[in-house]
Amino acid sequence: MNILVAIDLSDVSQKILENAKTLALALSAKVWLLHVAEPEPDFVGYRAGPQSVRDQVAHKFHEERDELQKEVNDFRKSGIDTAALLVQGSTVDVICRESNKFEIDMVIVGSHGHGGVYHLVFGSVSEGVLHRSSCPVMVIPTHNRKCR
Repeated sequence: MNILVAIDLSDVSQKILENAKTLALALSAKVWLLHVAEPEPDFVGYRAGPQSVRDQVAHKFHEERDELQKEVNDFRKSGIDTAALLVQGSTVDVICRESNKFEIDMVIVGSHGHGGVYHLVFGSVSEGVLHRSSCPVMVIPTHNRKCR
């Protein structure tokens, strides 16, 4: 079984990773840890500006790569076959494309639980993946609200 776990490398990613690790161990699954980095400024249609801006983007990208590799190493120490994917682009598009590319059997994403206005303005990655995925999607709630 192949599981793709999409993480944003924020503090809430740990909750997603813990659940993914438990599931991967139970299913003897291979895990693809995916972080979708912000696209290059030219990708979204504007100039990046001075070299200092490009250097800052490159530095952030390298930090994200190092953090992602740290998580991969942690999974591997638990005996889970794990690979890192650090891809720039639109989050939902990248998750769907990579899940098709690697013949993923299940996608795991988190739900931050932002309110309606945020959702209206920015959309929801988990909802976008749910609507477009051709395989099962597990959504891990990362907020602290209780079910009412």
